[in-house]
Amino acid sequence: MESRRARPHARALTAAALLALGALAYSTWLLEAFLGTGLSPLTSYVSELGARDQPYGMLFRTTDLTAGLLVLAGAVGALLWLPRRGSGVVGWAGLALFGAATAVDSRLPLSCAPTADALCGARERAGLVPAAHSAHVVSSSVAVTGALVGMVALTFAARRYGLLPSLAGGFGLVLVGLELAATVWTLAAIAAFDAGYGTWALGAGQRLQVLLIAVWLGFLARAVVRRG
Repeated sequence: MESRRARPHARALTAAALLALGALAYSTWLLEAFLGTGLSPLTSYVSELGARDQPYGMLFRTTDLTAGLLVLAGAVGALLWLPRRGSGVVGWAGLALFGAATAVDSRLPLSCAPTADALCGARERAGLVPAAHSAHVVSSSVAVTGALVGMVALTFAARRYGLLPSLAGGFGLVLVGLELAATVWTLAAIAAFDAGYGTWALGAGQRLQVLLIAVWLGFLARAVVRRG
């Protein structure tokens, strides 16, 4: 009897551990502060760290793949092992999509860094770069969309149904609000860059965006542990 009672708790801890490790792996880009990548954190895309022509590209592609697979496993585990209801299912599905798209994203690296290499930027605008550039944009967009769906839907489920109640508190709401604001900033900066109006601190906006996702994933893992 005791072992049966312990089983759901152990499964919840497993899902939480996968999410926490995924959050840690998704934060590996912070190593750029110590590695001397040559890319400006204010103006470059985070994904440029993993470009094929970058010195630490393999490292960042590998950690992105790891992060995606860990979050995917954690989200699927949560769907199977935790109580499911309404928007909670949508939220976990969104996180699973985020994890899968992040893993795919790591397998579709940029060939060069368009914000740091003028020739690369010109070739990209002329459509003379590998198709992986366009595919990377799609997979990145899907990943961020999945993360946003997960954050909003699971927060709503916490408030509406009492699932993972820690998410419904002030800190969780602040994280979601900041993530939405950072996403708007990033989209506006990308549009400006594509139109030839500069970067609008594109790198800072996107780094804030991915950092907040990682922090929220860690916060989610804590909420799962407390619920389990």
